[in-house]
Amino acid sequence: MERQIAERSAQLPQLTEPRNPGMALDLDWVASVQANTSAIERRCATLPGRRSVKKDHQAAWLLKAISLIDLTTLAGDDTEGRVRRLCAKARQPVSPGLLRTLDMEGLTTGAVCVYHDMIPAAVQALADSGIPVAAVSTGFPAGLSPFHLRVAEIEESVRAGAEEIDIVISRRHVLTGNWQALYDEMKTFREACGEAHVKAILATGELGSLRNVARASLVCMMAGADFIKTSTGKESVNATLPVSLVMIRAIRDYFDRTGYRVGYKPAGGISKAKDALVYLSLIKDELGHRWLQPDLFRFGASSLLGDIERQLEHHVTGAYSAGHRHAMA
Repeated sequence: MERQIAERSAQLPQLTEPRNPGMALDLDWVASVQANTSAIERRCATLPGRRSVKKDHQAAWLLKAISLIDLTTLAGDDTEGRVRRLCAKARQPVSPGLLRTLDMEGLTTGAVCVYHDMIPAAVQALADSGIPVAAVSTGFPAGLSPFHLRVAEIEESVRAGAEEIDIVISRRHVLTGNWQALYDEMKTFREACGEAHVKAILATGELGSLRNVARASLVCMMAGADFIKTSTGKESVNATLPVSLVMIRAIRDYFDRTGYRVGYKPAGGISKAKDALVYLSLIKDELGHRWLQPDLFRFGASSLLGDIERQLEHHVTGAYSAGHRHAMA
């Protein structure tokens, strides 16, 4: 049975997905986008009870979730030592003994996400691992620094070795309905990233309505975003199921219209294994299996990994371990 767990949860070979090139801004499409808040909330209220996986199946899904985590440290007291320890955890996210029992090898997190100054330490610590370094940029988390400095920050992070850039949009463009300004900003950020993939952080808790979330998601994809992401993790409201449903349906509509797949990253507030299972089931229901791979789905999280490891240990031993046994760094 452990062999079956490993087979179900192992990552697929590296998939080649054509990068979203973006398209011309279609304001008619943007204006047509609506969001039925009450219907969305009713749908999301049913999610935790509709999909319940147990025992071996749950362990398989939790192993899959680990491979989709952007293991993150974005604290003011970050040090190179903390980042190196976090990278070691990304390389070996679950204790070797536990993985052997589950007949699982080669499991890593999807990426490590840090501030710009910590990129060199992360790149060095992850050398030859295949784990990309993601860097937050463009005046994270508020995105209110001068525009030319935000662009320069992206370019500096790419030169330092970041393979993924998490940018923050200007919320004011969404709140005032200035979709051209949002499109132009996002397009400039995408060009500054070059070959590095760009994740557009919408800061959905500050956008005012689900309709704004849907329209901002679409505009960012039109401008070439490789991922759309809910939050910085610094807002009072971060990832929620209603916001996630709106964003992934925008992704589905964009794919249906253009043929290009865009990734999704919920971030902030996802700290329990049971929550990760709900998000995975939502992605599977709305977008299908292809989106359950690291090139199209990530969790922005830090404490989530510790709770998943505790649940896996309980699956194997029948007992819960203390949280301090699964420290992140």
